[in-house]
Amino acid sequence: MSKERARRREAREAEAAIRRAAHERRSRQEARRRARRTALRKRLTPLTTGRQTGVLARRRRVRLNLVLAFLLLVQVVVWVVRPDWQARLAALVVAALAFPVLAAFTL
Repeated sequence: MSKERARRREAREAEAAIRRAAHERRSRQEARRRARRTALRKRLTPLTTGRQTGVLARRRRVRLNLVLAFLLLVQVVVWVVRPDWQARLAALVVAALAFPVLAAFTL
């Protein structure tokens, strides 16, 4: 009887060792996967995440959006009024060059 118990205990211990090895292997794989993900996230995320909050940041966003809306309105008017492509492209270039200037003056 004791030989049978010893044999069953050895079988259980061998099975437990196999399960522990598989678990350790999965843990190592998961740790490597987590390390790769965090390294990739660090490379992909910019230094400042999210957008600034507060009254001044909101005012700045509103002003920039108003400038963009105004320039878009000018583009639509030029496209409707002027049929030639040279005037349309010229208006687009002028708007692209004027945006930083207008944005600086409105802030």
